[in-house]
Amino acid sequence: MLSLIQAAGWPIWPIIIASIVAIGIIGERMWTLRLNVISPKELLPKVLNEYRRNGVSAEMLTKLQKHSPLGQILAAGLKNVKSSREVMKESIEEAGRVIAHELNRYLTTLGTIAALSPLMGLFGTLVGMIEIFGSSSPAGSNPAQLAYGISVALYNAAFGILVAIPSMIFYRHFRAKVDDFVIEMELQALKLVEIVHGERDS
Repeated sequence: MLSLIQAAGWPIWPIIIASIVAIGIIGERMWTLRLNVISPKELLPKVLNEYRRNGVSAEMLTKLQKHSPLGQILAAGLKNVKSSREVMKESIEEAGRVIAHELNRYLTTLGTIAALSPLMGLFGTLVGMIEIFGSSSPAGSNPAQLAYGISVALYNAAFGILVAIPSMIFYRHFRAKVDDFVIEMELQALKLVEIVHGERDS
């Protein structure tokens, strides 16, 4: 691996740093964006059972806010349970926007890495081309410098694409996953509003 880095020259270091950041983001988002962490399916029935037995309490709201992102959204609605349906929905929508922003954390950085990695590879290719042209002189060409320039150009182009492809795949995967979570939480929250206001039974 060290020999590859040496052959690729100094332009490879920004690509390596970008790859480390991308791996960190991918690992963190895979751990964070799990269904049982974001939107547990059993949460709404438990909340409804407790609401029917004891109503809304400060302790209940505190537990919900600490439970999960879905819990935070449901807590926002239950805080305004005595208000009209419209007020309750507005509070849920406001909380939902904050949660959606949190779920999208770091994804802009991952998308930027996916977009910039090929450009960083192209920059390395240009540096390699400069080395290749620099190997030529009136007295003849320098084979060692020529070979180094070619290796810099090819390795940087390859590494740039190698970083960009998985970064883009995971960026799109996580964006789609976040969208699914947001829709699911909206449906759960809407169900809570309708049940609380007597518009549906369960």
